[in-house]
Amino acid sequence: MMDTTPYRVSPGKKVDLSDWDPNDDGGLDKDTARDETAELNSRLEHLQELMYAEDKHKILAVLQATDTGGKDGTIRHVFDRLNPAGVKVASFKKPTDEELSHDYLWRVHRHAPASGQLTIFNRSHYEDVLVVRVHNYVPEKVWSKRYRHIREWEQLLVDEGTHIVKFFLHISKAEQKERLQARLDTPEKNWKFAKGDLAEREHWDDYQEAFRVMLQETSTEDAPWYVIPADRKWFRNRLVSQILVDTFESLDMAYPKPEDGILDLVIPD
Repeated sequence: MMDTTPYRVSPGKKVDLSDWDPNDDGGLDKDTARDETAELNSRLEHLQELMYAEDKHKILAVLQATDTGGKDGTIRHVFDRLNPAGVKVASFKKPTDEELSHDYLWRVHRHAPASGQLTIFNRSHYEDVLVVRVHNYVPEKVWSKRYRHIREWEQLLVDEGTHIVKFFLHISKAEQKERLQARLDTPEKNWKFAKGDLAEREHWDDYQEAFRVMLQETSTEDAPWYVIPADRKWFRNRLVSQILVDTFESLDMAYPKPEDGILDLVIPD
């Protein structure tokens, strides 16, 4: 069992991203971490099936990262064994005209998990204090209020029975360079690369500051952020799996009681 407390952002505390090394390995080697991740994912498979069967609890897992941070890879390696009937992935890209005609949380709220469901946000409502802030799509007097909006919206979900856990996948600028170059050098990955990725990379420092403030302003007791060192993909997967298993195991779950009179039934030929 790994102690995940050092990766959790304490509410109300000043955040300095240099406190977390993107290349951290947690004292593990790759083979050990992969073996432990496989065991955790097996446990996660059972726990998610239990939550789906009970149809009582709901979990929202938020993934945020800079470009190439590993959101898709985390979903593939951590959630791949789960029952699709009880899992939904919601991805948030450039808002549509309809979405822009509503408040910025409108497009997100309708994807909140239902009872028995695990929902994964691949990017999220936090885009509206990240890319919107970095590119000045709205004035500071507008986006600066959104940290409070988001805290209160997440608290609403929590009060209505949703368990929220948020992951910031923290990579270094050097690692991003390697991953972007790999997309250019590997033909089957070319589709992942866009020239705009280089323009966004020029805003690296601005994004790091936006992430820092995001973590500082919106990590709460009920909806905590975890900073996940993500240069080493195998450690990223190991840590996210542990936190998710801990989250599921904190729930008081049990399989529903069987219908009266069925235990003595024998299926006829």
